[in-house]
Amino acid sequence: MTRIYYFSGTGNSLWSAKKIAEGVSAHNPGEACEIINIGAAAQQTGEIVIEADTVIFVFPSFAYGMPHVARKFVKKARIKALYFAAFVTFGSSPGGTLGSLKRMLKKKDIGKMYFQSIPAVENYLAIFGTPGEDTIKKRCEMQKNATEEAVRSVIERRENTVNVFYPFSFLVYCLFTIGVKIFYIFYQVSDKCTGCAVCEKVCPVSAIVMKNGRPSFSSKCEHCQGCVNLCPLRAIQFSRVRFGTPGYCHPEISVNELKK
Repeated sequence: MTRIYYFSGTGNSLWSAKKIAEGVSAHNPGEACEIINIGAAAQQTGEIVIEADTVIFVFPSFAYGMPHVARKFVKKARIKALYFAAFVTFGSSPGGTLGSLKRMLKKKDIGKMYFQSIPAVENYLAIFGTPGEDTIKKRCEMQKNATEEAVRSVIERRENTVNVFYPFSFLVYCLFTIGVKIFYIFYQVSDKCTGCAVCEKVCPVSAIVMKNGRPSFSSKCEHCQGCVNLCPLRAIQFSRVRFGTPGYCHPEISVNELKK
């Protein structure tokens, strides 16, 4: 049994998770391979037990660290696996993301471990703006190559280690941790909003609830920017991401695939 846990706001990590699942299944046709949304799995009450021959995590780097929901999920989960692999997708730099995960896994019942970063399209519009077509094409090709390497690594049961000492990453992530607690209050919705609820449906942690036909944002927000990027009418604004700013979604992942 292989269990793949992913977190994805605009499809990058979901795309790699699906490709890894396809590769593993093709290599072991008789072996079950399950893909699980971390956002949904984290909402279950009681003890979280992850037991499988192979456990794989695929998630993006947020400010050089793990999405908070993924971090809390790993801390809480009782993981028993013969083989564990973690893949972090990133736009600018993964920083110490994998190192922080490695520290958390010390007390888990895990055999072999492997860590790898996967370059992808930068989707944080508030700082980097909307990626151009050439950039998207180039970064998607890089992601494809790195994901193929990830598949080979899992099949071959490769092992490695990562540096766990990244003081600058730790500082940036700490600042992000403080900011993400209040970022949700700065999201704005324009009069163009028709109440289609796409933002509510794609939010990986159910931080958006429709009230009177308009989205209401809560402190559960992970700041993945999925709502900003995927709003069909470009009616959600945050910081420099003004109303009408083009968004980004992985070109091979549909909005429906990102809905809960």
